[in-house]
Amino acid sequence: MTEISRREFFARTALYGGVLVGLKLPRALRAAQESTAPAVLSPLEWKTVEAITARIIPTDDDPGAVEAGSVNFIDKALANEDAELRGEYEVGLPGIDAVSTHRFGRPFVELEAAQQDAVLVALESGKALGWPAGGVTADRFFETLRTHTLWGFLADPRYGGNRDYVGWKLMGYPGPRHHLAGYTPEQMLGKAPIEPIWRKS
Repeated sequence: MTEISRREFFARTALYGGVLVGLKLPRALRAAQESTAPAVLSPLEWKTVEAITARIIPTDDDPGAVEAGSVNFIDKALANEDAELRGEYEVGLPGIDAVSTHRFGRPFVELEAAQQDAVLVALESGKALGWPAGGVTADRFFETLRTHTLWGFLADPRYGGNRDYVGWKLMGYPGPRHHLAGYTPEQMLGKAPIEPIWRKS
């Protein structure tokens, strides 16, 4: 994915998903902490979620979900405002390993990238052979994972993701206006540059 197409992808996803950077998120996470220590996920779950986020927003010429710390955002979200979704992860993560094992004979984290992609495509389609019956469906869980991954990539870093502002840098987003003491009239008219927040840190 090129820089332009990736930026356009995130912009469209943010708009359609209601999570455009700079506007309020659908919920205000209480996980405004910088800790990367797992709060909810076990070490194996953390590794699996991180591997999944790495395929949803892969690293190429630009940083991806791993560099942004999307897994940390997800962990902190599940520990706080999204606690009601823990059950989905408790069923969904073993479900992904079940699908991976059914198709390729190994758990998700041990698969090659192309194999991991195939598993996630199967989940998205809702036709993932080996997915456990009952509970959250494969396509529903994939959508939860994708949404959380994107939020972790684009949300304000104080929520646990978007480490080093990698998502904002990719989008060309300078940071919330209130962090920059507001825009000057010259900046509003495009006559003066807006200094990004990451250059002030």
